Amino acid sequence: MSELSDLDRLFHRLNNQLGIILANAELLEAKSSDETSRSRARQVVTSVLEAMGTVREIRSRRSSSDASS
Repeated sequence: MSELSDLDRLFHRLNNQLGIILANAELLEAKSSDETSRSRARQVVTSVLEAMGTVREIRSRRSSSDASS
């Protein structure tokens, strides 16, 4: 059980770190005065959202495999 809680803590930390990156990228996107900078910030936002989705998927698959064990 300890291993599961360690993984949960790691997922939580990763999501927190991604959240900080997301917030800053969204701020840069909103405050950028040129299209190139906005586009780059938008790419970061999109990538972070995809990474957060991947974390959710990994957690879900892990939970599903734990339940069937």
